[in-house]
Amino acid sequence: MLSFIQHRGSSPWGSEEENRDVLVITAGTSDIPVGEEAAVTAVFLGSRVQSVYDVGVAGLHRLMDNREAFKKTRVIVVVAGMEGALPSVVGGMVDRPIIAVPTSTGYGTSFGGLTALFAMLNSCVPGIAVMNIDNGFGAGCLAHRINTVR
Repeated sequence: MLSFIQHRGSSPWGSEEENRDVLVITAGTSDIPVGEEAAVTAVFLGSRVQSVYDVGVAGLHRLMDNREAFKKTRVIVVVAGMEGALPSVVGGMVDRPIIAVPTSTGYGTSFGGLTALFAMLNSCVPGIAVMNIDNGFGAGCLAHRINTVR
């Protein structure tokens, strides 16, 4: 099982209570590069980041095993390809802003990320912002901005 939490970065602004973490979640292992782009960007800008990988809907037990990380975060970046369902699942579990990032990975009818993009845009969960396909940089920038709003 690949699911793990990685902590890195520290913010030069505010105390630990004032500047909570950004959480980056990837559905599958092929989504990790886009998740890493979001994480590295947010750290570079000054946010602390936790990452949880390989916790997609095909193995929801792995997502549930990492629920404690949700409580310690201010914003969650959810990266998923294939059918793009993970942001809706996470959004239904938390009261935090969600930044959904579709990836171009997948096979069959993923159409280079369009299937995941459309699923995320059509989510019935309120409070989900959707980035363009493979836009980990944009997600990291937005996550940092949300994380540092006072």
